[in-house]
Amino acid sequence: MSDLLERLRGRGWRMTAQRRVVAEVLDGDHVHLTADEVHARAVERLPEISRATVYNTLGEMVTLGEVLEVATDGRAKRYDPNAHRPHQHLVCAGCGAIRDVRPAGDPLRDLPVSERFGFTVSNVEVTYRGLCPNCATAA
Repeated sequence: MSDLLERLRGRGWRMTAQRRVVAEVLDGDHVHLTADEVHARAVERLPEISRATVYNTLGEMVTLGEVLEVATDGRAKRYDPNAHRPHQHLVCAGCGAIRDVRPAGDPLRDLPVSERFGFTVSNVEVTYRGLCPNCATAA
C-alpha cells in the first residue's frame, strides 16, 4: 500500500471528506487510475462528490508532489500515488494497464557521459511496453 493519506496529513493538508475519499481511492500499490475512474470509485463511497471536486483534488495532489500524473500514448492521464518511491512503468500496448516496476540497474548512471551532450541529468523516465497476460492470450 502507498502511504498517501499519511503523507498528506503530514503536510498539514486540510482533510475534508471529499479529499479523504479521493486519497483513499488512490491509495495502494500499482494504482494508476484516470480521473473518471477515481470519480466513479469516489461516488461509491461518497455519492455527493462532484467530478469537479475530484479533478481539483487530483490537481492539488499533483501540485503538492504527492501524486504523479502519468500519460501514455495519448490515453487519458492516470494518477500514481507512489510519488516518493523510485520506479518505472510497464504499460500494456493493448489495454493500457500500468504496473510499477523497479529495475535492478540505475538508468541515470547507465547513460554514458558521451551521450549526455553536456547536460546535467537529474531525472530519468523509462517506460517499458508490451502486452499484459490477458491481451497476449487474446492476440
